[in-house]
Amino acid sequence: MPLPITPLPILRPATRADLPAVLALLADEDRVVDPAGIVVGEAHERAFADIEADPRNEMLVLVEADETVIGCLQATYIPGLGKGGAERALIEAVRIRADRRGGGLGRTLMELAAARARDRGCALVQLTSNKQREDAHRFYASLGYARSHEGFKLAL
Repeated sequence: MPLPITPLPILRPATRADLPAVLALLADEDRVVDPAGIVVGEAHERAFADIEADPRNEMLVLVEADETVIGCLQATYIPGLGKGGAERALIEAVRIRADRRGGGLGRTLMELAAARARDRGCALVQLTSNKQREDAHRFYASLGYARSHEGFKLAL
């Protein structure tokens, strides 16, 4: 008997209805947070509206066939004079739901995001990752990302 075909998750722009699920993913990397318990504050509403209105920003969600959000990331497209004037994609806030890790969904999320950036004409994808997240660093290296720069941040 043939095995049932499981539809692949899709990557799409987040909608306002996805906001509690996205905030649940961002709330805790190590456990599943129920989106029903997430309080969406005014600042979240404003930030999401700003992202949604900006053609150079996207909050993207990885969803299953039933529309369950299982991953997310934010992509910001940065114009530049280098690389022949091509845009670059900055990827941030990458998350896969804690109970769904280890099955290739992170790879799918990142590959779909890179394809989306390539289709847009971006010359490269860049990201930062906390120095303490060694597993994440191995994961990004397995996807072909190179440690090419040292990053700096200034909290304001």
